[in-house]
Amino acid sequence: MEGGTYSKSVSLWLLIGLVGVLGQIVIGGVTRLTGSGLSITKWEIVTGTLPPMNEAEWEEAFQLYRETPQYALINKGMSLGSFKYIYFWEYFHRLWARWLGVVFLVPFLFFWSRGLLSRDLMRRLGILVLLAAITASFGWIMVASGLTERPWVNIYKLGAHLLLGFAVFVYLLDVWYRYRVSVHPFHDRRLYLLSGWVFLLLVLQVFLGGMVSGMKAGFAYPTWPSMNGSWIPAILLDGDAWHWDAFVRYDENTFMPAFAQFFHRMVAYVLLLVVMILCYRLAKSGRHRLRNWSLWLMIVVLIQVGLGILTVVSFQKGIPVLWASWHQMGGLVLLASVYLVHMRELAPVSRQGDGAEEKS
Repeated sequence: MEGGTYSKSVSLWLLIGLVGVLGQIVIGGVTRLTGSGLSITKWEIVTGTLPPMNEAEWEEAFQLYRETPQYALINKGMSLGSFKYIYFWEYFHRLWARWLGVVFLVPFLFFWSRGLLSRDLMRRLGILVLLAAITASFGWIMVASGLTERPWVNIYKLGAHLLLGFAVFVYLLDVWYRYRVSVHPFHDRRLYLLSGWVFLLLVLQVFLGGMVSGMKAGFAYPTWPSMNGSWIPAILLDGDAWHWDAFVRYDENTFMPAFAQFFHRMVAYVLLLVVMILCYRLAKSGRHRLRNWSLWLMIVVLIQVGLGILTVVSFQKGIPVLWASWHQMGGLVLLASVYLVHMRELAPVSRQGDGAEEKS
């Protein structure tokens, strides 16, 4: 089945799964931005499928939320109607995940019974299921981190959960792309290494973006290109501010919002530069496919930078749910695109043929 020979129905199934995972990531972002992630205080895989069905059940769910630090420190006095709003997003996020499970399982059983899934594809789907299970489990670990001591989830766990969600999407995209798109990789070791470094920088950038979002650091510095009039926040130039406790108790100081947003911006500038270099090298490769990828990556990275700037300055009026959601989606598209270029379109060569292109 290598090279795009399996059933079109299987390919469509995988594409529907990709759309579903993308939807899950977007809904998760909205859930985080609206402060809804801690509204459901239990992880009930089966019984949690149905929301509260009457006023008594709603009052019980609301009472559990009133016992959390988020309610006590941030939302004290919240009405039941406001609680229902944030409950909706977290419930929708979990319900979408359950729906994804059904969308995956039912066609899988059908295709498996018809012998339409190769052994290699079965192995890759098994890895996908394991990765999705780890992501879901870590999601609860993340939520639990905000139910006891802090009014928000732990930003490091949030960043890890975001990366895991991205990993599920990218891996599923890779499974589809591997079998449906015939590719003869371009052999250039330096270009391969460059795309790999770009991918690693993007992984770091996604994690930093999760930290910025988790702390709502946009409120601290809602200006661009400067950060409230300075190119480097003064607190980052204070040596006494750089200590371990500042990273652990990040929600009790002004150091971490400055740290996270400053480095998120700096990595963005570096990424813009290296992606432009990568695009130039791809365009100069002589391959039509790589020239197309060059144009695509340039468009995506420029849009992503623009969305990042719009997201930052929009914090002057409140949490920009729309712009931030688009910015997160742009990050996913860019990460997935660079991954495909690195892993599918390019390939290293032996030392004897270092720098030589593939004969075609």
